[in-house]
Amino acid sequence: MSVNHIPDEQDWFVPNASMAGPFAPNNVESVEQDLEVIGELPSDLNGLYVRNGPSPAHAPHGKYHWFDGDGMLHAVRFEGGKATYRNRFVQTDGLKAEKAAGEPLWPGLKERMPEGVLPDDAMKNVSNTDVKFHNGKLYSMWYRGGAVYTVDPGSLITLGKLEQDPRLVGLQISAHSRVDEATGEFMFFAYGNRHPYMHYGVIGADGALKTFMPVELPGPRLPHDCAITQNYTILHDFPLINTPAALERGRYSLEFHQDWPTRYAVIPRHGTPEQIRWFEFKPRYMLHVANAWEEVNAQGETEIVMLGTPYVNPRGYDGGLDVQKLLYTIGTQGTDYELYQWRMNLTTGMTREGVVDDILNTEFPMINTAFQGRKNRFTYNVLMGRPRTLEQPHFAGLVKYDLQTGAALAYHPGEGYWFSEAPFAPRDGATEEDDGYVVGFVWNGLANRSEVWVTDARDIAKGPVARVILKHRVPHGFHSCWVRGDQLSAAQVA
Repeated sequence: MSVNHIPDEQDWFVPNASMAGPFAPNNVESVEQDLEVIGELPSDLNGLYVRNGPSPAHAPHGKYHWFDGDGMLHAVRFEGGKATYRNRFVQTDGLKAEKAAGEPLWPGLKERMPEGVLPDDAMKNVSNTDVKFHNGKLYSMWYRGGAVYTVDPGSLITLGKLEQDPRLVGLQISAHSRVDEATGEFMFFAYGNRHPYMHYGVIGADGALKTFMPVELPGPRLPHDCAITQNYTILHDFPLINTPAALERGRYSLEFHQDWPTRYAVIPRHGTPEQIRWFEFKPRYMLHVANAWEEVNAQGETEIVMLGTPYVNPRGYDGGLDVQKLLYTIGTQGTDYELYQWRMNLTTGMTREGVVDDILNTEFPMINTAFQGRKNRFTYNVLMGRPRTLEQPHFAGLVKYDLQTGAALAYHPGEGYWFSEAPFAPRDGATEEDDGYVVGFVWNGLANRSEVWVTDARDIAKGPVARVILKHRVPHGFHSCWVRGDQLSAAQVA
């Protein structure tokens, strides 16, 4: 095992709601081999599991929020029935500046921003939210939007920024983008507090910006994710916004307008602003999309179907929407979601929507990425537990949905375990959609250690077939991806 330790930082951790247990930071960069395995790692599991998440490199001066931590990529390479773990900080401009200064230089999410400065401008891009594989590189991204950092998949060394085209410089690119494995294209959107409030773009398999356009919105909004089909991209405009007066004072304060519709923009993948079509639905707010696809109905009309996990709209005693409860849930990282579907008829302009599952509380949906933008049968979601304290969402287990039969299989090992978003990893030579594994980090609170669990995707309810025991902690984090072995070989990753 080799370790690259950041000096004089190992003892500053002060336990609080966002710095204890599974959330406790780790500022040690390491490579771990010859790891203990409980069970047996499948020999036909070959590839790279990567997850992004926050871990502050310096002791915060003020109030610390879980979202403030510096981005750290944690990767496990599976090859020939063995596993190797590696982690590194994403070397953002902000982290480099703070290393030079020896202390934090930017305010956190809970701190007051400088007077008159928009929060997006005052905060550090920590690049701690999502990670995607495209054009032979990993892309590390931030939930508030900013520069995308490119990372070498083998060493996890930060290579630079995704700014080959001058139109991308200074753009607040969202953490949630989509890669079409069939074409090699990377679809993204950017949003912020300045007109036109949103942009949309497509980067080709060769890394060149192919399509780029503004997307007009009525004002600054808080979209989080997007979706793609084979021919279209779907962008989101929800009735959740930052209070304008608070923004002027350099603060965040949420408003939800129940008299505004949820709107989805349908854009031909390489279209123009004039081709954007807007479809209206009931007011909701959603973080994450599972998938979207084009489907021809019985009348021969083409519909776009989008599946996601919006927040449940809480109801008051009068049956109406309890706006304050919804805002409290969103603002405190509460967990109350349902699986939901929206349909947009491209022929008639009509819309349909409805609940797919309101029994299980699940989020962070993942699919076999070969089906990205195409009709899929299975999703693999995180089972959300009840948070014990504010701002500590508990990822309590895994759920596999069968969208064809309506069935769901759940696995929850009991108290003391915290899961991560778990991508699907196809086994070598797989020919069916669910022929493979679900791979993810798990914090074992009973043994006070981090593990990697490999579960047979066809039998989620049986639990892991292998548990890899790690020597260093992996703090609770956000999004992840799986890179197949043949993709790594094509990218010449050692």
